[in-house]
Amino acid sequence: MTRLLEATLLVGAAAIAAFGVTLVNLATGTGVDAQVGLTFFVFLLAFGAVHVALRTFAPRSVPYLLPPAALLAALSFVEIYRISPFRAGLQRWWLLIAAAGAVLVLAVLHRTGTVLLRRYRFTLFGVTLLLLAAPLIPSDAPGPIRGLEANGSRLWVVADMGFIELHFQPGEVAKLAFVAFLAAYLADRISLTGTRRRLGRWSIPEPRQIFPLVAVWALSSLVLVSQRDLGAATLLFAVVVAMLYAATAERVFLWAGGVLAGGGAVSAYVLFAHVQRRVEAWLDPFADFEGTGYQIAQGVFALGSGSLAGAGPGLGRPDLIPNAITDFIFAAVGEELGFAGTVAVIASYAVVVAVGFGIALRARDRYRKLLAAGLTFAFGFQTFLILAGVLRILPLTGISLPFMSYGGSSLVGNFALVALLARISHEETA
Repeated sequence: MTRLLEATLLVGAAAIAAFGVTLVNLATGTGVDAQVGLTFFVFLLAFGAVHVALRTFAPRSVPYLLPPAALLAALSFVEIYRISPFRAGLQRWWLLIAAAGAVLVLAVLHRTGTVLLRRYRFTLFGVTLLLLAAPLIPSDAPGPIRGLEANGSRLWVVADMGFIELHFQPGEVAKLAFVAFLAAYLADRISLTGTRRRLGRWSIPEPRQIFPLVAVWALSSLVLVSQRDLGAATLLFAVVVAMLYAATAERVFLWAGGVLAGGGAVSAYVLFAHVQRRVEAWLDPFADFEGTGYQIAQGVFALGSGSLAGAGPGLGRPDLIPNAITDFIFAAVGEELGFAGTVAVIASYAVVVAVGFGIALRARDRYRKLLAAGLTFAFGFQTFLILAGVLRILPLTGISLPFMSYGGSSLVGNFALVALLARISHEETA
């Protein structure tokens, strides 16, 4: 795929978003209006700006990352517009802001490369802690910044700008800083050929190399557990385990991670009432259909009624699903675009993950290899967690679906993630 083909596919994604808005308007009797042209223009401007930035600052990067991200954003926007045109208007602004953030990342790393992140790894860890702790600010705190609790978890920061209130989930950006810190620490301190300790049939790095990393993870997780943000805590733990395995090739970390994850899940169920409610709703949503099971049950109904091709944009009832534009955007797509639409979504995610791991496998530099692997695993595991929750494979975790869930923080974080992966691939083909 050349850059020209990449640009063509981005124009196609913008056209899909505009065409979807047109179909929604026709289904609701509105007709073709300015929203169609505005949607096409915003998508073209946002993804076109990132495309131009890639040509300018990372011309040798792989061209396979941006088109599937654009398709995911387009399909999501059609559903957001169908459910809430007002929030769709806000999502357009966030799309432009996220694209500007990706351009900024590429511009900052243009001369120094990703070595800049490696050099300031401890600064990144400090930024991670500050971002994770930000939602703990009291809701009635004086000043423009305060925390916000929703659905039993404290995930959000509210910035009162006077004329508007901005809601931001800092964990979406914190995970990128944390992965960059982990990659730098593992690249510098843990070697595949260094001193080892025997643990039964396995060999592991020296404990003095591992303990600081475990302490860092424990400190970060403590902040997340205090917020009752167990979805992000699960993601954080999985990233640590996966990157330890990538850095050492020792399966003991996978086994130990599985045991600790199981113990943590049981502890969370015992300690937190909202976790108990989510597990009960997952096991039998129809036992309390009008209460805790209502959201999951409506999601199941939506996916089941979608059939092969779906009801069509604007012709379903995704508005009956609580939080349809955030946690259950996948179910909304399944109802109106059917099995074909859900396959397109999953395939797009699979392309991004495959390209990300391909970048990691081809990387010659140890730090860039671990950074690409960590970013890709964080993206893939987050996607799996929320899709598994909607499909009743796992209990709901409350994290966002990359490029699809309504909200600016998710878009900003995942645009930056794609920009970092593109920059790594550019450096590795130099």
